[in-house]
Amino acid sequence: MAEPSSAKLSPAERYRAATKRTHSPGLSAYRETLAFDLDPFQVASCESVEAGRGVLVAAPTGAGKTAVAEFAIFLALQTTEAKVFYTTPMKALSNQKYTELVEVYGASQIGLLTGDTSINPHARVVIMTTEVLRNMLYAHSELLEHLAYVVMDEVHYLADRFRGAVWEEVIIHLPDTVQLISLSATVSNAEEFGEWLHTVRGDTDIVVSEERPVPLYQHMLVGERMVPLFRSDQLGVTPKVNPEIVQLVHTLQRNQGGRYAQPRGARRGRGGRRYDNTASPKVSSAKVIRLLESEDLLPAIFFVFSRVGCNKAVQAALDRGVDLTSPEEKAAILDLVEERCERLDEEDLGVLGYHAWVDGLLRGVAAHHAGLLPVFKEVVEEAFRRKLLRVVFATETLALGINMPARTVVLEKLEKFDGESKKPITAGEYTQLTGRAGRRRIDTQGHSVITWRPGMNPEQVAQLASKRSYPLRSSFRPTYNMAVNLIAQFGHEPTRTILESSFAQFQADRHVVEMAKNVRRNEESLAGYEEAITCDRGDFRDYAALRRNLSDREKALRRTSDDSERSEIDSLRVELKKHPCHHCPDRESHARWAERWWRLQRETDKIRRQIEQRTGAISVVFDRVVGVLEELDYLRPGDGDYTLSVHGERLRRIYGERDLLTAEALRRQLWSELDPASLAAMVSVLVHEGRADEMPPKPSELPPGPFRAALKDTEELWERLDIVERRHHLSGPYPLSAHRAWAMWEWASGADLAAVIGDDDVAVGDFVRLCKQVVDVLDHIEQVDDGPVGKRAREAKAQVFRGIVALSSLV
Repeated sequence: MAEPSSAKLSPAERYRAATKRTHSPGLSAYRETLAFDLDPFQVASCESVEAGRGVLVAAPTGAGKTAVAEFAIFLALQTTEAKVFYTTPMKALSNQKYTELVEVYGASQIGLLTGDTSINPHARVVIMTTEVLRNMLYAHSELLEHLAYVVMDEVHYLADRFRGAVWEEVIIHLPDTVQLISLSATVSNAEEFGEWLHTVRGDTDIVVSEERPVPLYQHMLVGERMVPLFRSDQLGVTPKVNPEIVQLVHTLQRNQGGRYAQPRGARRGRGGRRYDNTASPKVSSAKVIRLLESEDLLPAIFFVFSRVGCNKAVQAALDRGVDLTSPEEKAAILDLVEERCERLDEEDLGVLGYHAWVDGLLRGVAAHHAGLLPVFKEVVEEAFRRKLLRVVFATETLALGINMPARTVVLEKLEKFDGESKKPITAGEYTQLTGRAGRRRIDTQGHSVITWRPGMNPEQVAQLASKRSYPLRSSFRPTYNMAVNLIAQFGHEPTRTILESSFAQFQADRHVVEMAKNVRRNEESLAGYEEAITCDRGDFRDYAALRRNLSDREKALRRTSDDSERSEIDSLRVELKKHPCHHCPDRESHARWAERWWRLQRETDKIRRQIEQRTGAISVVFDRVVGVLEELDYLRPGDGDYTLSVHGERLRRIYGERDLLTAEALRRQLWSELDPASLAAMVSVLVHEGRADEMPPKPSELPPGPFRAALKDTEELWERLDIVERRHHLSGPYPLSAHRAWAMWEWASGADLAAVIGDDDVAVGDFVRLCKQVVDVLDHIEQVDDGPVGKRAREAKAQVFRGIVALSSLV
């Protein structure tokens, strides 16, 4: 059989052929390594990967999307040098995936890069956060060599308004030779997203599965009665709320303030047991736990939407005597705790709440939220996966891909605080949360339970629970760092074209993306044509323009016979013969390529004009960003394009929401008098997002010495930048907050954890996360400043990255 032509091969296939990779054993060999068979959607997805095409896999939580990613890893490891990058939206997910893959493939094959952790970065398979990959692409990292596959787990995270743009940057800038495998929750516009991927990445298959691997049964807990949410006699129609729930709610509302009679025909439990004849609208979590235990519905995750609420719920359950574990399970939990927490400093255990936390674990109950110490969260996750924990009270962050499926999910409220006010959760959020119910290959059913509260409308709850609409909306917008990086690499106009390729623009105007792709393709061809017409005698494009002008005038002369036109033609002929390229031996060959260049350039200019006449939503914001950078001398116009000033080059290596403010502060030497501890405190001001209702700290509550003057200068700089941005119709980031400056200064000065936490009343997990963010920014400062501030940034990193902070960065 004849070999297929390279033009018919996908980018990934061409890459493998060019590097002479051995043929992989394929999907059948991969299936033989599994202890279970693949579902149809997994098979279809893996077939796309094996065929060298990109694939978007949209399926419910727990459906087994990662089997597709692991097939790509399997294929890569059968070849001589192909590499896989596996990206996740969170460090916790990266750490978890690293641990899982090391167990399968061994530590020598697997690496981890999360900003504060670097393990085996030259491995064949490297797990990383998406920001790390974005930074690699901008820096042209050597680690990109031989990259064959990129897995983007939880790709629907690109809707995140703070970090979502990073996903689109990576998708747009990945080399064409890389095969992209995108894993998403079930979204209602998967076809639209897949179409965009096809437009910017080439052949991309869309595989959507809406079937949960474990059926979900939904209930409402009214008083102490747990009733099916929907009528059971509705097959093939839009489900409606169970009338028994409506009757129960009406009864409770009529009898508010007294005992609540149970209606006639009360439903018995699954085990035949009738629930309590007296019902209260508010049931303690301990009673709910016992009810679930009696119905064999544990383990369960209670989503509470509040850290304080999670902690209080755990304590309330313990106070009421909840104890769900056997002596053997208690011993296993204690072994796990001692193994993971042996490096904790004895002096820190009190401030960490270690003993109360362990007491809850031993009784099968724990909390899970961002304020928890990372090592504590890891223990909770591992104990839950080992079936040692029975109940976890969690905030919604647990729903973002962490492998902690339960038999039952309990929602105590259907609204949450978004930073400004309480708002109902969306249908998409409800789907994400209840997606944790039902453990594949363990449970035959998953259950969700909504606890009724006064004011909750059962019909609206049923509508929310029956709706599976989770549209993916782009949050992409150009940043200052993005602008200088792209302009430095591609120039101003090509960057505008690249940004027109974003999913945000695709959603605004799909046709613009296709046109922008044509412009990029044409520009690549034009560059090739320019090489073909390069002449050592002179500028052949200038010579070709003379030939074209002469030809046009000769055609016109045939129609008009104008004597003045004849005179102009004679002058052009003389000028043409005098041009140095006229005597080039390769003149006609150059001329043919020049004609192709001219025609393609004309076509490209026409497409650009069409793009400009359309919405231009992203390019308009980009132009405003460029306007700010030009005004502040980060970009300098000249010769039809922009060049980066020394300040612009520095900005290229500063990432984060405060990129411009950080660059300006360094440029103006606002922090030159700060010692390392004070510099760490200043960086905490940049990264900490305070509450809108917080009053600024008093001077006596701020670090001493030059910090206070530097803070005043930095706040004034922020105000000036805010004015510049608003003048260019851009909204700047949130105001600075110095509420964690004192705690950071104390920690970087060597204070122990008890003193820092006690003085500042901050959750340990929040403080550790803040320290890691501070270390990230200090690292950027060290990289871009070769003077005293850079040196102090290096010292400050060491002073912050110690003790519990360093321990929390270990896998």
